[in-house]
Amino acid sequence: MIEGELKVIDESRQGESITMESKGKSSSKKLFLESYGCSMNFADSEVVAAILIGQGFETTKDMNDADVIFVNTCAIRDNAEQKIRSRLFEFKKAKKNKPGMIIGILGCMAERLKSKLLEEEKLVDIVAGPDSYRDLPNLLVQVENGHRAVNVLLSREETYADISPVRLDKNGVTAFVSIMRGCDNMCSFCVVPFTRGRERSRDPESIINEAKQLFEDGYREVTLLGQNVDSYLWWGGGQKKELAVETVHAALNHLLKPEEQSKYTTFADLLELVAQVNPELRVRFSTSNPRDMTDAVLHSMTKYENICKYIHLPVQSGNSRVLAKMNRGYSREDYIKRIESIRVIMPECSISTDIITGFCSETEEEHQDTLSLMKWSKYFYAYMFSYSERPGTAAEKKFEDDISTEVKARRLQEIVDLQRLLSEEQTKLGLGKIHRVLIESISKKSTDMFCGRNTQNTVVVFPKGNHKRGDYVNVLATNCTSATLIGEVIS
Repeated sequence: MIEGELKVIDESRQGESITMESKGKSSSKKLFLESYGCSMNFADSEVVAAILIGQGFETTKDMNDADVIFVNTCAIRDNAEQKIRSRLFEFKKAKKNKPGMIIGILGCMAERLKSKLLEEEKLVDIVAGPDSYRDLPNLLVQVENGHRAVNVLLSREETYADISPVRLDKNGVTAFVSIMRGCDNMCSFCVVPFTRGRERSRDPESIINEAKQLFEDGYREVTLLGQNVDSYLWWGGGQKKELAVETVHAALNHLLKPEEQSKYTTFADLLELVAQVNPELRVRFSTSNPRDMTDAVLHSMTKYENICKYIHLPVQSGNSRVLAKMNRGYSREDYIKRIESIRVIMPECSISTDIITGFCSETEEEHQDTLSLMKWSKYFYAYMFSYSERPGTAAEKKFEDDISTEVKARRLQEIVDLQRLLSEEQTKLGLGKIHRVLIESISKKSTDMFCGRNTQNTVVVFPKGNHKRGDYVNVLATNCTSATLIGEVIS
């Protein structure tokens, strides 16, 4: 994959994993923690690390050296689950050489399969869902006493707001900040509402304090995370579940009277609060739902230079009938209007997307609608998948998965080929321009080069010079690949 190209072909992203290491207290107990899937899973792993390091663990990169192995899982596609199963068999083999080793599965796959992995297949000793990480020390005690342990209870309150995540990334420049958990959207193809529970927002004060601490610790960029950040809403009395639907709608769209608005913190408000932490702290966010994003969010983005001009706006399909069948809550026309608003309010903003091809009963003409919307939207990049039926979802219960594997593969390839052209076209627009870049790491292609991203989230590569990670530099783009700008630092 070309450096900086943020696209996914079929299920490949779900196969990515990061083994994390941090320094903890001196201890004989060692933790090997591996994460798969979305950014939320990686952020959750930092919470898990904080909880267990607080219990005297230290982390290790060598699974054979570990006393406890936890794999934080993704259940969004069958291919992802199969790769994780294969990994669990590898852990089971490692356990034969170290009988006291404890193996646990965390996250969405744990929530979906519950005791199956525990009792039927005996691949793990612990099964813990996304809302039960505080219980991990107790679950470990149960296993040490000779029992297998499970806690997959979902919560309507848990946000882990009081836990300071242990930053396990390697660059020390960018960090994830979870602002909410769960999802209420109930898209017919998606397991997230069943594996992560109902939507609940986190206290804004705890989010601001976390962002401040990160800046003091040297971080220069935060990404605010949520399954649907645009529906974030907090009021003095707690979370939005206690409010009438009409009040929620009015608050999110800033339709309340001024004296009423002061009681609520919407996502647009939260963006501004985080941006105000320090002008040198960049702010990104993910993910937005087209039906919930408001112009208020766009206006907040334009007010602050340090709020990055980039939006990930999943479309999933370019056809209104398919979107209705997916229960996405918007039509093709609605989606187009949202992008038109972005272009009017923030012309320099880049947009990326998610696309699912081969959804139940999708016709060839409807597939062409997706291709035409891609051409119109001119996405900078996309995460692209063929439909994978997930047990327990509305689609699995109501619809037939009637598109053949061969047709799905062919349609996916057409989408990938088109997006490659669009990405190259959008990247070339950056040539000859000066980009403010936050240095994140050494280039994968050359140790003499640094790489970082501009406000539109495009990767920029340039000679290291006397600069260091965490610095902002102005780079004149003089060359490019299909998804990466290459240039020279200028004063």
